[in-house]
Amino acid sequence: MIRIPCPFCGTRDHSEFAYGGDGSITYPSLDAPMQDWHDAVFQRENICGVQVETWQHVNGCRMWILVERDTMTHEIHSVRPAHAGMAKALGAAS
Repeated sequence: MIRIPCPFCGTRDHSEFAYGGDGSITYPSLDAPMQDWHDAVFQRENICGVQVETWQHVNGCRMWILVERDTMTHEIHSVRPAHAGMAKALGAAS
């Protein structure tokens, strides 16, 4: 079981979250050629080790977060809001 420390709700079981995919991908613009979209969606590396992932806390605050997680051990290294404005607001509240 993976326990994810939500910056808004505290540590929760991963079953409360929905996996959103690789958080390091920069998607092309909407008017980009189809090949660019194909490559961004389907031609990715399967990282063995630490990677950044997006998760949505669907059974909680519903916020999107970026989770830095080791794909081999499932150890979570860091968690932060996906939106920079939310990260700034949390920093100001501390």
